[in-house]
Amino acid sequence: MELMKKFLSRFDFSVQPITILPLLVLVLTYPAMKWLNVEYCYENHLLENLQLVILGATMAICLKAKTDKKFFISLFLVCIILFLREVNCGRTIFFPIEGVENAFYSWKDIPYGYLANPIYGVFMAGCGLYFILTKSYKVLFNYMVNAKLSFWNWLFLFLGIILGTIGEEISNVQLEEMTETLFYLSFMALIYLQAHNKNYIMQTENKNE
Repeated sequence: MELMKKFLSRFDFSVQPITILPLLVLVLTYPAMKWLNVEYCYENHLLENLQLVILGATMAICLKAKTDKKFFISLFLVCIILFLREVNCGRTIFFPIEGVENAFYSWKDIPYGYLANPIYGVFMAGCGLYFILTKSYKVLFNYMVNAKLSFWNWLFLFLGIILGTIGEEISNVQLEEMTETLFYLSFMALIYLQAHNKNYIMQTENKNE
């Protein structure tokens, strides 16, 4: 019971300014499902490009973190992994099928394309190795045990995962891409609060003393 009270006491139910961004996307998700032109959900179009901008902003937030810099560099590397995933390691940027909308050559049809997935895998392994060698896992554990938890941003993040999975299952591209954007914005907001919000940083540092 005491552990549960301690856990619940860590929740921050306030709406931080940065929380308004994922909230806005969540509110717009249903109208987008009804009326958004499906072309805006294609590769290299509005929502996909917006997701890349969000990931780029999150990378900058990580690099400018006020504390636990090596840990946030690990998160920076995670953002690169997600960025590369969004553009399929460049395949959806550099290898469209001419005259066919939202279609791209597969790696097996591209010279040396068979190297893309192994190189991507090696990069991810390198990121994991950095996480271990810098002992960033200790920082992550400290956050899991002590950090202030932004209730709304965590809620939006999990909603993004759940609704995005549903959108994929029912082949509703608008729902899938809007909620993927919701996930990225919530992810960015959570990182921003822990890396730059004085109250969030102070709670973690005080509990860690």
